[in-house]
Amino acid sequence: MFSSIVKVSTLVILLNCLWNVQCVYWYDCEDIPTVGKVEAVKIPGCEATEESSRCRLKRGTNMTFSVTFKSDVPTDTLKAVVHGVVFGEERIFKLPNDNGCVDSGITCPIAKDSLQTYTTSLPVKRYYPKVSVDVKWELQNKEGKDIWCIMVPSKLS
Repeated sequence: MFSSIVKVSTLVILLNCLWNVQCVYWYDCEDIPTVGKVEAVKIPGCEATEESSRCRLKRGTNMTFSVTFKSDVPTDTLKAVVHGVVFGEERIFKLPNDNGCVDSGITCPIAKDSLQTYTTSLPVKRYYPKVSVDVKWELQNKEGKDIWCIMVPSKLS
């Protein structure tokens, strides 16, 4: 049964990538319960579409990031939280705007099971070191529960 689920999930991801040219490789955060489901992730300019490749993030630029998702619960507030994971250590990235209801393409409140697309930009500072980093991105409801949590394997260049 697990093998069937993996095959179906892989097929859904591949179909999403064919439909959305800017689809990137990502995976759900391990051991973090969520109250939603990610449908697609897009990072314009990132061509990492398989596990062995990493999304290249150019220092001194802004990374635009979009996640299409459905929430299993209604909510009237959203908060974005971003961490960089380097050598197993999580470092918080301060977002210019962590309010997921403002300038994100989402109008709050959101209804249960409604398809939403969250879009924002994250500055990739010039002084960041050239390292591989897993970008851990979470969108939380007012109770602090993750609607979704994803990891995007990346490389700062």
